[in-house]
Amino acid sequence: MRNKDGNLKFLDDLARMMTGAMGSFHEVRQQIKGMVREGVEQVMGELDMVTRSEFERVEALAEKARERQIELEKRLSALEGKKPSVKKPAAKKAAKPKKKK
Repeated sequence: MRNKDGNLKFLDDLARMMTGAMGSFHEVRQQIKGMVREGVEQVMGELDMVTRSEFERVEALAEKARERQIELEKRLSALEGKKPSVKKPAAKKAAKPKKKK
């Protein structure tokens, strides 16, 4: 029986040690991840690269501009399609060159 209790205590200690080690590994992983992120952000800053949020803002503005352009093109087409209330002067025809005799 004594051996069994000793094994249980050993296994309990081992489980506690493994749990502590896993917590430590998690902390180390988070620290490494943070350092890598900071390094990447620094490199991106040096290379004049934009962040994801900046890109998404500009993309949204471009989409609005495209929609507005389409709207204005439709309005222009509608206006051009209407008959003007004032007659435009007839375009002058190019004079034909006279034939030499």
